[in-house]
Amino acid sequence: MKPWNVEICDVTLRDGEQTPGVSFSCEEKVDIARTLDAIGIEVIEAGFPAVSPHEKQCVKTIANLGLDARICGFSRARKPDIETAIDCDVDMVSIFIPTSELHVRLKFKKPREQVLEDALKMIDFARDHGVQVRFAAEDASRTDLPFLKEVYRRAAEHGAVLLSFADTVGCLIPTEMQRIMTDLVASVDRPFCAHCHNDMGCAVANTLTAAEAGAFQLHTTVNGIGERSGNASLEEVLVALRMKAGIERYDLTQLTALSHKVEKYSGITLPRNKPVTGELAFSHESGIHIAAILEDPSTYEYFPPGMVGGERHFILGKHTGKKALEHVVASLGCELTDKQICRVLDLVKDQSEHKCSITPEILRGLIRQAKEFPA
Repeated sequence: MKPWNVEICDVTLRDGEQTPGVSFSCEEKVDIARTLDAIGIEVIEAGFPAVSPHEKQCVKTIANLGLDARICGFSRARKPDIETAIDCDVDMVSIFIPTSELHVRLKFKKPREQVLEDALKMIDFARDHGVQVRFAAEDASRTDLPFLKEVYRRAAEHGAVLLSFADTVGCLIPTEMQRIMTDLVASVDRPFCAHCHNDMGCAVANTLTAAEAGAFQLHTTVNGIGERSGNASLEEVLVALRMKAGIERYDLTQLTALSHKVEKYSGITLPRNKPVTGELAFSHESGIHIAAILEDPSTYEYFPPGMVGGERHFILGKHTGKKALEHVVASLGCELTDKQICRVLDLVKDQSEHKCSITPEILRGLIRQAKEFPA
C-alpha cells in the first residue's frame, strides 16, 4: 500500500476552543500542544491571536516552545489581525474570508469580488512580512464552484502556499466531497486543505474522502470538539490513516491519554461508545464475542487497544457466556467449580436484567453466594 500524501493540522486550540462554554488556560494549551507534537502532528493551529491579549500571549508562548510542528495563527483578512498573528512568531497565518453568497451578503454587504480583492492585498501584506499564508474559504461547500475556483486561483497567484476548503456547516456527504475536491485539486496547482464540520455526522468520512481525492492537509480536533456538533476527530482520522492509508509515522499510543486530557480540560464528556478512545471502544459483553476474542482478539477488534493506548475490558451482563465468566473469575484470583460457575452466571444474568451493573465488588458478592451452594 502506497501511503497517502497528507499531513495533519490540528485545530483543537482554536476551533476546538470555539465549542460553546470551552476555554483553555494557557498552561492547558501548552500541554495539549506538546502532546500533539509528540504524536507527530505536523501543524498546530494555536489560536486566534486577535481575540484577546491573553489569546495572543498563549499563541506566542506555543510558537516559542521549539516544537517540531509548524505553528499557525488564525486571522481575518484584516491588517490588525495579521499584524497580531505575525507578532506571535507563528510560522504560518491562516487568512480566511467567507465566499458563499449568503455569508458575503450578510457580513460585508458588498460584492464578493471586492471582498476577494481586499483579501488578496492581505495575502501580499502577510507575505511581505515573511510568513507563509494558508488561504481559507469559509462556507466553501456552499459557494458556487466557478467562483470558488477563481478565489483559489487568485490566492495561489498571490503566493498562498495552502488553499483551505471549509465545509463550515457540515452540509456535505462523502460523494459530494469526492466530486468537489477532485475538481478543485485538478483546477489549481496548490495543496488543498479539508476542514470539515460534523453537523450531519460526516466530518471524519468527508475528511478521509477529501484525502483520497487529493487533499493534502487534513484538519482535526481532539475528540472532535468544536462549534455546534464539532469537527473531524483527530483520533478517528489517525486510526483510519493507519489502517486504510498506510500511514504509520504517528505515535497512536498517546491518543487515549490525550483524549482524556482534552475531555478534562474542555469539560466536554466523551460518549461512552466514542470510537477509538471511549470507555466502551474495546469493551465486550457478548459471550460469543468474548469466547472468540480469548482465542484471537482480531475476531471482534479491527485494531488492538494497545495501538491507541487503550485497554480491553470484558463486561458481565445478560449476554455473558460461561467462558467469559470463567476468564473474569480467574482474573480476580477466585476458583470455582463448574456448578458454582453456572450458579454465578445465573446470578449475573438475573442482576443485569434489572439494569444492575456487575462491578468487581458485586461479582465478588455473587461468587460468595454461589459458594454457599454445594460444589
